[in-house]
Amino acid sequence: MIVFGSHSKKGTKTDADGLISNKYRQNLWVYTADCMPIFFADKRTRNVATLHCGRKGLEKKIIKNLIKIFDTFGTSRDDLLVAIGPAISKEHYLVDKMTLKEFYKKAENKNITVKLTKTKKDLCFSDSDDFREQNLNQLDLKRSAYKQLLNENIPRTNIDISNLCTYKLNNEFYSWRKNKTISRQWNLICS
Repeated sequence: MIVFGSHSKKGTKTDADGLISNKYRQNLWVYTADCMPIFFADKRTRNVATLHCGRKGLEKKIIKNLIKIFDTFGTSRDDLLVAIGPAISKEHYLVDKMTLKEFYKKAENKNITVKLTKTKKDLCFSDSDDFREQNLNQLDLKRSAYKQLLNENIPRTNIDISNLCTYKLNNEFYSWRKNKTISRQWNLICS
C-alpha cells in the first residue's frame, strides 16, 4: 500500500510500503533491513516518494503503482530521479527453485528455467541445525527493480543504485537474513 505523507498522523504508525509527498517540504522516512529503500524525486514539482521494496513488493508491482501516482501529478519520466539504497545483494539472497520461478513469473512476467546451484542450507540461516545441502539460487532484487524502472520508461541516466549489501556489511547495516534482528536502518528523503 502507498499512502500520502499528510495522511499519516503524528504519533501514530502507518502500515504501508510506500509514502508519497503531497505537500511542499515534507520529509518521508522508511525503515528497512534487507529490503531496498527506493527514493523518487520529481525535479520539476519537487514531489518525492519512498518505497520499502523487497521480493513481494516487486511481485506486486509497487514501483509501477507509485509511478502511476506520479502520473496524476503530471510528472514527466525525464524529470523523475530514482535512487535504490543499500539492500541485500544477490550473493546473499538465496531462495529455492519454486520461489525463484514464482518471482520471475510475477515480477518480470517471465517463465524461466532455473539452473540450480548447490549451496549450504546454513547460508539461508534456517532455524534448523540441519546442514544438508539444498538447491538454492541467487535472487537479484536490485536488478529486478532496475528492470521494472526501465519498463516504466525511466531514463537509465536518472537511476542510481547503491552497491552496498546490508548482509555483508553487518557493522554498518542491520540484516534480518543474517542476524534475525528486529533492528532496522532509517532512510529519509526531503522535498
